[in-house]
Amino acid sequence: MSGYLQVSLAFLIMGLIGSLVSWSTAPESALLVIRFVIAGLVLALLFARRKPLAGIRKPGILRRIILMGLVDSASLLLFFVAIRETSVAIGMLLMFLAPLWVAMIAPWVLRSRTEPIVYPALALAFLGLCVILWPSLMGSGARLSGLGLAAGLLGGLGFAAFQLLMKDLTGRLPALTLVIAETWIDALVLLPLALWQTLGKGYSLTPRDLASGLILGLVCTALAYMLYTLGMARIKVQHSSILGYLEPVSAPVYALFLLGQGIPATTMAGGALIVAAGILVVVFGEGKTV
Repeated sequence: MSGYLQVSLAFLIMGLIGSLVSWSTAPESALLVIRFVIAGLVLALLFARRKPLAGIRKPGILRRIILMGLVDSASLLLFFVAIRETSVAIGMLLMFLAPLWVAMIAPWVLRSRTEPIVYPALALAFLGLCVILWPSLMGSGARLSGLGLAAGLLGGLGFAAFQLLMKDLTGRLPALTLVIAETWIDALVLLPLALWQTLGKGYSLTPRDLASGLILGLVCTALAYMLYTLGMARIKVQHSSILGYLEPVSAPVYALFLLGQGIPATTMAGGALIVAAGILVVVFGEGKTV
């Protein structure tokens, strides 16, 4: 149960990301680099005595960690492309197909059985997300683009691959090592784009941008990623991926308090469906970690 609570709390915290990005005016890539650098620095300094990177010298581990970081960075970039070419709603729908890919692939890659309860829980959670996004999907801002749809699908597949790689590595390395390695790899991969979108276009970071980046780094990355990685080591990856739908459930609550945006009835109805899906896997799913 502690694993379910840690993963759930991590995704509820990550729902804050959208509001902080909207509150800031900096390019998303710049905020990503700031948050990853801050998280990596803080965790490395706080736990320096534990020598968190010592374990990456094990045979085959460094290669897997680098692959995990590259896949994570690529999925983030593809998500940005999907949003830009279609809309936020369509981009999120395609990204949140990742739990379906996880459920289908995990038995082959991790030898982790996907029990029958996972599929109705997935359907319920995805329906809840559709209900939440319905006003945006029907709005004038939604548009279709071949490039955007392809980027969204690939981003979802990449996010699924990242979760599978992370799950595999949680049995080989401590959570602290994984999170520090992930943050620094992501920061390095995204740095060229961030420099181009800021310095290359003459954008200067504001105090609000830096404050947003600081909260993103400390709360939404260092804390949330540690909770997520610790929890993922204790539960099945199919279950943790479904709990990821809690992120869009908590996002409107943060938007209400930080941005003054109301919570529509569709958001509450969709959120109830997603919470019900999470209860299904927690109560009726197999409690094994593999």
